[in-house]
Amino acid sequence: MGLLTILKKMKQKERELRLLMLYPPGGRSRGVAGALPGGRRQGARTLSRPNCPLFKLNIWDVGGQKSLRSYWRNYFESTDGLIWVVDSADRQRMQDCLRELQSLLVEERLAGATLLIFANKQDLPGALSSNAIREALELDSIRSHHWCIQGCSAVTGENLLCGVDWLLDDISSRIFTAD
Repeated sequence: MGLLTILKKMKQKERELRLLMLYPPGGRSRGVAGALPGGRRQGARTLSRPNCPLFKLNIWDVGGQKSLRSYWRNYFESTDGLIWVVDSADRQRMQDCLRELQSLLVEERLAGATLLIFANKQDLPGALSSNAIREALELDSIRSHHWCIQGCSAVTGENLLCGVDWLLDDISSRIFTAD
């Protein structure tokens, strides 16, 4: 994200954030986007949090099928936060997930975007833990982005808001200044 974008956001009364939700190859959301505040897969939502200003979220939820990945770049511009949804129950695709994530993190138009990794499907037996996914995706080596991994379940809603809260806090601490 460029300096001009940051300056524009600092001046906005309404705190509008652009979030991009992507899935690794073969990843399925099992309803992550629909379980987030506002309940729609994509588009604008307004989210209020206790003791915090309102945020207008523009969430773009783009599938991970091979045929759709070429369209991902169309959504990179002015992205404040990247949500990477990993299928914790799919151990076989972790290497593909690592390669795809590494290629995303070098994209110039995603520079500075906060990264939230949702380790989804924690409700399934045999799902990899957040720590196992952290190791498989080599997250500790990421120096280019602020990041957090959050185990969650789109089916139960567990920890989805915790992850979104962390994401909004990190973005707002970088972009918005005290009024």
